[in-house]
Amino acid sequence: MSALAAEMAAGLTASSVIALDGPLGAGKTQFVKGLAQGLGCRDMPTSPTFSIAHEYGDGRLALFHFDFYRMKNAAEITTCGFDDCLGSGVVAVEWASKFPEAFPPETIRINITIGDNDQRHVSCH
Repeated sequence: MSALAAEMAAGLTASSVIALDGPLGAGKTQFVKGLAQGLGCRDMPTSPTFSIAHEYGDGRLALFHFDFYRMKNAAEITTCGFDDCLGSGVVAVEWASKFPEAFPPETIRINITIGDNDQRHVSCH
């Protein structure tokens, strides 16, 4: 998961938005760790489930890592600073399907599923 995301990071820009979905334990945070590695961030991301957002600004581009899992309504997106980050670096959001209307049309949507033998399957659209 990390290697795939690190490779993907090379083509991202300061306006890139990545919407991640998949069940618990699918590898969403691992994917963001790969993005951080590919962007050259020194600090490795941790799950922002309880803090909602983390910023990693020491790479080629800033990385803003959000987790919508605990959000109850779309109004919370505004209060967590999501809109302020758009266009300021790579924005990666776990549990993005909770509020699909929050994302710009050019968002890269990634869905991770778990198959037989714990194998991960990634679809991107």
